[in-house]
Amino acid sequence: MDRVNKLKEAEVSQMNQTTKILVVDDEEVVRLSYLRALSGGSCKVETVKNGSDALQMMGQHPFDVVLLDQRMPGMDGMSVLKTIKEKWPESEVIMITGYPAVESAKEAVTLGAYDYLAKPIGPDDVVNAANGAMMHKKWMLRCDQQVQRAAIQ
Repeated sequence: MDRVNKLKEAEVSQMNQTTKILVVDDEEVVRLSYLRALSGGSCKVETVKNGSDALQMMGQHPFDVVLLDQRMPGMDGMSVLKTIKEKWPESEVIMITGYPAVESAKEAVTLGAYDYLAKPIGPDDVVNAANGAMMHKKWMLRCDQQVQRAAIQ
């Protein structure tokens, strides 16, 4: 078990120290589970229970990665995803659902989701998804910088 924890810590530590992750889910047990999986590494994790709170948090300080539940009371995940990608396009969003469907997966990806995952999700899956999203963000930022440099020259 100690080896598993060390591997998890190594994967989480691959994320930059300034990596900010927002967990959005109406179920407290899910929020705490994701928080526990991502904590202990070099990232800052915050949790909220609904879409309105998520958008308010994003407005205060945008997050690098958002783990977003699809079905929540009030604003649903798709509406939150759409708003996040319109206002903070550099944030990577991972849509998570207990009710997976091909149609909603297509919609989420079309709206800009980095990934679409079906619950239940284990701690390793949470860490791997967040790592993948952060690596994608860094790669996209690097590509943007290269394009800008080429345009200047």
